[in-house]
Amino acid sequence: MNSDSRKDELYRLVDGLPKEKIEAAKKFLEFLLSSSNGFLPEKLVEKLDLLERIIDFLPDATLAIDREGKVLVWNRAMEEMTGIRKEEILGRGKYAYAVPFYGKERPILVNILLGNGKEWEREYEKIERKGEILVGEGFAPFARGGRGLHFWTLAAPIYDGKGNLIGAVQCIRDISERRKMEEELRFCSTRDALTGLYNRAFFEEELRRLEKSRSFPVSLVLCDLDGLKVINDMLGHERGDELLRRAAKVITGCVRGSDVVARVGGDEFAVILPQTDRKTAEEVAKRINEAVERDNAQHPDLPLSLSVGVATARDASRPLWEVYKEADDAMYMNKLASGKDPRAAVVRALKEALAEKDFHNTERMKEIACMLGEAVGLSREELDSLRLLVEMHDIGKLGVPDHILFKPGPLTGEERKQIQRHSEVGYRIALSSGELAQIAPYILQHHEWWDGRGYPLGLKEEQIHLLSRIMAIVDAYDAMTSERPYRGAMTHEEALEELKRCAGSQFDPHLVEIFVRLLAGEKGKLYGDKREESQKC
Repeated sequence: MNSDSRKDELYRLVDGLPKEKIEAAKKFLEFLLSSSNGFLPEKLVEKLDLLERIIDFLPDATLAIDREGKVLVWNRAMEEMTGIRKEEILGRGKYAYAVPFYGKERPILVNILLGNGKEWEREYEKIERKGEILVGEGFAPFARGGRGLHFWTLAAPIYDGKGNLIGAVQCIRDISERRKMEEELRFCSTRDALTGLYNRAFFEEELRRLEKSRSFPVSLVLCDLDGLKVINDMLGHERGDELLRRAAKVITGCVRGSDVVARVGGDEFAVILPQTDRKTAEEVAKRINEAVERDNAQHPDLPLSLSVGVATARDASRPLWEVYKEADDAMYMNKLASGKDPRAAVVRALKEALAEKDFHNTERMKEIACMLGEAVGLSREELDSLRLLVEMHDIGKLGVPDHILFKPGPLTGEERKQIQRHSEVGYRIALSSGELAQIAPYILQHHEWWDGRGYPLGLKEEQIHLLSRIMAIVDAYDAMTSERPYRGAMTHEEALEELKRCAGSQFDPHLVEIFVRLLAGEKGKLYGDKREESQKC
């Protein structure tokens, strides 16, 4: 090799260095070659060897190819990254240098830079052109002995002294540790540390995203861990944390892997169910309750209790935050109806006071009311409201004097008016208590008649809310089959006959027909095999 050829080779090696080192290396090379007498060939060889060693000890894996795609440079970092020694690869072409990265011969970034294999750009996670330089990121599954690595890479062209393109150089940096840290940070930013579920920030972002998607109907299931504060105060936060983790596991096990399960508050969980209608969402709520029972069988010393609410947006016309509020209200109603809410002390006090003035068999009434409610297809939330209505429908009787309520003989006209005012009094009590406000309209209407001759508003037919119509039938049946101060109890058959006689006047005839069938032992005709498995109130 003559002196000019060696100079050209020297400049090519310098141009192959990373961008930040090129300028300093060129100045060093020009200094070496500036002597008027030049260098002896053996001295030049020494300097070439020095530059080769500089490249060899660069921390980034570095390779260079010529225009034909043959390997010119393969440094030590590249040997460590691929397990291929330079003696095995120098001078080879046909994409042989890609095999230790991808397991096959294919273009890589230096080739794309030289105009070969542009279609392979999509194989990179990120690729960007900065002038004549290509910068990219990706994953090489066969590098590091098959362990794979995430990499950052840069490819730059190599020109000779006359400006002719003679090849390209590529530096590859292992960023696997950085990626791992990024993934951990991303996980921490979207996940709840205690349960591993998504956190509220991610949940809110997902709601915003779904509002602009085509994933409707979208259903939300909200779950509240009952009594967490009591557990924390009495048994310690470790036991409370145990309950939270169990709740998270139970809820996650009842939904699809693609559904979003998040911890949105200290004791609150939320599930986003894309492309899920109301009926399916209620089945999910039922599965959660059943899973809680199975979990409690394994942990009798620390039982888990969840209140559950469901709501659905059929299309994008409703903001999902409205749906969230509806599900939250339904969850609270479930908590209130089941007596799990510590804030329901007022309601409990009213129940206790009412029990002293009431002749109803409340538990039996709830059972048959829910049976009728299920038969007509009430939702889970409506069944919760119905249970609470059964317990509180006569709350207005707290304002009726005992001598009228317990009078053994017939009532006078004025006494009957006082009794009839209990619907309005109960309505006002329910509204003022806050906890009962949702069932206040049903309390007001439960003595309205199908033909419009009831009280206090004179509503008729379907102007009367369905829950109030159900309540009227259940209330009448229980009253007729219970002992009262002024009469004895009717038989079951006599009460059913009286209901049929008053169907179409006092009671909804369709509901009476269903009710009579249910209580006459023909439950299977209404429910079928599937109905027998429906949730209990």
